[in-house]
Parts: sequence; C-alpha cells; structure tokens
Amino acid sequence: MTEIFKIQGGESLKGEVSIGGAKNSVLKLLAASILVKGCTKIYNVPQLTDVNIMLKVLSELGAKLEYNKVEKSVSIDSSNISSITAKYELVSKMRASFTILGALISRCKEAIVALPGGCAIGERRVDFHIKGLEALGAKIKIENGYVHAKAPKLIGTDIYLDIPSVGATENLMLAAVTAQGSTRIQNAAQEPEIIDLANFLNTIGADITGAGTSEIVINGVKLENLHPAEYTTIPDRIEAGTYMAAVVATKGKAIIKNVYPAHLTFFNDKLIKMGANIKLADPTTIEVSCRNRLNSINFVTQPYPGFPTDLQAIAMTLLTTANGVGIITESLYENRFMQVPDLRRMGADIHQDRNHAIIKGVKHLTGANVAASDLRAGAALVIAGLVANGQTVIEKLHHIDRGYEEFETKLSSLGAKIKRINIESDTENGMNNIGGLLNESRL
Repeated sequence: MTEIFKIQGGESLKGEVSIGGAKNSVLKLLAASILVKGCTKIYNVPQLTDVNIMLKVLSELGAKLEYNKVEKSVSIDSSNISSITAKYELVSKMRASFTILGALISRCKEAIVALPGGCAIGERRVDFHIKGLEALGAKIKIENGYVHAKAPKLIGTDIYLDIPSVGATENLMLAAVTAQGSTRIQNAAQEPEIIDLANFLNTIGADITGAGTSEIVINGVKLENLHPAEYTTIPDRIEAGTYMAAVVATKGKAIIKNVYPAHLTFFNDKLIKMGANIKLADPTTIEVSCRNRLNSINFVTQPYPGFPTDLQAIAMTLLTTANGVGIITESLYENRFMQVPDLRRMGADIHQDRNHAIIKGVKHLTGANVAASDLRAGAALVIAGLVANGQTVIEKLHHIDRGYEEFETKLSSLGAKIKRINIESDTENGMNNIGGLLNESRL
C-alpha cells in the first residue's frame, strides 16, 4: 500500500503538544551502546523509521534488543557482539548508521561498514571520518562500497577537522573512548546532540570534556572499565521547531512541552523578528503564538549555534506568505532546496540562484498534489498544506516518517485537518486516486 497525507488548510493550530526524543541524538546513543558488555537502557526513544534501521544494524551485529512502547525505552544487551559488518542494505538507507564505524573500532578493533546513504540533500563525504580514524592508528581500505578498518591499537592524538562535521566528530569520539592516551578534536561540531553523546559516554565510564565547544578532549579508558547504565535522550529541537513554525504559520497559539529552549535560541529569535510571540512557560515548556501576517527576514544556515539547516525548508514555507521579500542562503549543502518546485506548485513565488533562494511573500498558497523529496522538505510541505487554501495531498511519506513520530496524530491534536490514507500502490491507479482526493469534500 502507498500512503499519503490529505490536508485541508486554513485551520489555526491550538492546544499543546509534547516533543519526543531527538532523532539525531538517539541514533548515536544506540551506536555507542555496543561499547558496553552488558545491558544498557535508553529512554525517550521515538518510534521512527530511522530508529528501526539502527536497531536492525545492532541486531545483526549480535546485540539483543527489547523495546518498551509504554516507557519508550530500548534495552540493548551488547555482551556478545558476533559480527563486525554493517551491511549496505541498512547503512545505505540512513547516514547516521555510519557512526557504528567508530563504535565497532573501539569495541572490536575492526569494522566493515557500508558507505552511508540517507536524504539526497547534497554531498556529505566521509573523508573527515577516515582521516581522523587513520590519525588514531586505524588502517583503512575502501572497497566495493565498504569501509574496512583495522585498529589493533588506537593511540590518542590531536585531530583538526577542516569543517565542524557532526558525523565525523561523533565517529572520532566513539573511536577515541578506548584509545591509549588523550585525543583532542579541534574545530569539533558543537550541536546539542554532541553534548548528549558525550554525556552518555561519560555515564557508561568514558572520560570526555569540552563537548559543546570547538575543542573536545577524550581521555582513553580500558574497554572493560565501561559499564551498563540508564540514560534519557534529550528532546528533539528540530521537531520542536517544526511544531512552533506550524503554529506560527497558521496564526495559532500552542504550548510546546518537553523542549530545551536553549537549543532553539537562534530559531526563536528569528520567529520573534518575523512577528511571533514566544514565552517561556517553564524550563521545558514554550508558549508560541502569532496573530498577524509574518514579516520577511533573511536566513543563513550555519553550524550550531547558528541557524540549523534542518529548519531551512520550514523557514522557507514561513516566508512564502510573509510580508515582503526574504532571502535564504544554504551554506552547508548544495542540494537542499528540493522543496522549491512543490512550493511553487502551491503558488509560492521563489527564485533560486544556486545556494540562494529569494522568496517574495504571496497572500495565500493553494492546495496541490505534491511529494516529499526528503525528510525536512516533507515537513515543510505539510506546513504549507496547513496554511494553503483548499486541499493538499502529499506523497512519499516514508521520508517524513524517518524523523517525525506520529506526525499527523500530534498535528490533529492541535486542530489540524490532516489524515493519513492508504491507497493502491499501482502507479496509474494510485495517481488517479490521489487526483480524485483533491476534489473531495472538506475533512
């Protein structure tokens, strides 16, 4: 069966919604769990396609897993890792699973990991990962689409990253945990997810300082000194930003619960400049509202603590109906404006020039048949559908399901008119059915 979202726009979102665990963090925590010869338990684990893929990777390595739906927790028993190979069939579906490379080298001193896949948002090479691992003493070959790394002995060293790559920082942290001596990662990524990984590793017995700054120091410990622990994943700042944007775009008012406001400082400032009202209700709760048409501003994506590239497509949707002209500069990925053609189908006035998008606000968007091209572009189209006149049908929901847990359920709880519908997978009949849905009565 093929699934679609059917959205009737024009409803202001109101109420409250709770944010789940950070996808970009929990995936790395799961990879790190194989360092422990014992049972580790991670809480606040969202039910996402990407999480399922990572769990399959761990299972194929020999870990025993148990997911508790009520607690939203995963217990990982990595006492008996029986394989050092992470297969193409899984790693090619999700780039974050490539961090299993650093964990396997640290645990088993050898790893065979497929080159990564994920959303087609641009070139994301693994050169920095490989260069750093080699500096630690790993011998690496890349053959037939796999990275084969051997490291009988890892020696701590100073590593400078040409760019603050999140994935490279994480892989090197994982590998350096059991290296002899001290490792210093300079120009390291500073994202909250990096801090979360460091905190988890320290909880199981690692010795890491400086996470969240440009210089991280990992003092190596013996593998046998790492021990099982329980740990709770941080809230997902991108999911929080998505719901905040949806509320603002629809001129609504809502309470966003289970969020760390400090992780969204830059995004909150941008929303306020556009005309939104944001209040801190308590340390983990934000009240967001907007009554008037937004004002256009400019956005430039940057590594944390700058404006996150994962919210760029969503910011573009906000600009499509704002007063004036706004410019978005995507400085991190060369192919992350994939939402532009579909937003244009909905009536947006967008001119794209390489890594710049110039958006002139229109009075309203119009519902249309569109398709998610990647995770965040898909979320942006959902928000566009919520503000558009008429009905919007969104295909290729598998992209959205990679990063948003119960998306339509949470939006419906805020008053959105959105349904997930199964249709025939046959291309011709499926397209006919989708086209017909646009002419149905209101939800």
